[in-house]
Amino acid sequence: MKRSHFFTALFVLSVVVYACSKSNETDVRARSYGTLPSDCDTAHMSFTTDIKPILQTYCYACHSNANYAISGARLEDYSDVVHHVEDGDILGTITHAAGFPAMPQDGPKLSDCNINKIKAWINAGAINN
Repeated sequence: MKRSHFFTALFVLSVVVYACSKSNETDVRARSYGTLPSDCDTAHMSFTTDIKPILQTYCYACHSNANYAISGARLEDYSDVVHHVEDGDILGTITHAAGFPAMPQDGPKLSDCNINKIKAWINAGAINN
């Protein structure tokens, strides 16, 4: 019985040592300070693939073509979205910046990941892709 405990403990120790040897010092230090990149990929943002689904999920309830008369702003078509990008409304509202109505209205702020995706798309030229 003692022999099986010894081999179990040796196996666990081996796994721990192996796992720790695969972490480099930079990654360990970065994890402890919370500076590792997040799982939010903001490279190569596409209006159709990345931005439009965010708008559909969080904005269309009020800002679709069907609800334009109530909200006064459309975000369903690229041309409407880019208009609000150019005047700064999109970023102002989703980041809850001073002087802009916080959107989504009566809902929580978009996640940092979704905001960063929209910012990355805008910074890349807000291309209709």
